[in-house]
Amino acid sequence: MEKIVLSDEEWRQRLSPEQYHVLRQAGTERAFTGELNAEKRDGEFVCAGCGTKLFDSTAKFESGCGWPSFTEPSETDAVTEVEDLSHGMRRIEVRCSTCDGHLGHVFPDGPGPNGLRYCMNSAAMGFQPETE
Repeated sequence: MEKIVLSDEEWRQRLSPEQYHVLRQAGTERAFTGELNAEKRDGEFVCAGCGTKLFDSTAKFESGCGWPSFTEPSETDAVTEVEDLSHGMRRIEVRCSTCDGHLGHVFPDGPGPNGLRYCMNSAAMGFQPETE
């Protein structure tokens, strides 16, 4: 997987202000405001910054937290996990492996065999519906 490295100005031109805030400044959208939280169609969730496939719709579940939640990434190398000690707590940040964009966090309270909940920002992703 080839890394994508752009200048700050190039990212600002490529992304909307909200996408830039989330992906490049590790921001978070308000709960229950992201359009992908309610997305139920079959398809793929991709990075809004670079288009890398991140999550398959079959891994999406309703967690009630207000952000799209997934049990696992589509490929193990699609995301990277980094310790996040901000806001006075220890969390695991999830980033796109290709462009290093902030996607959200992963928590050990999810369903499925691995017990993980990948809690992602809608602004950090795009959705590509499955074609018939």
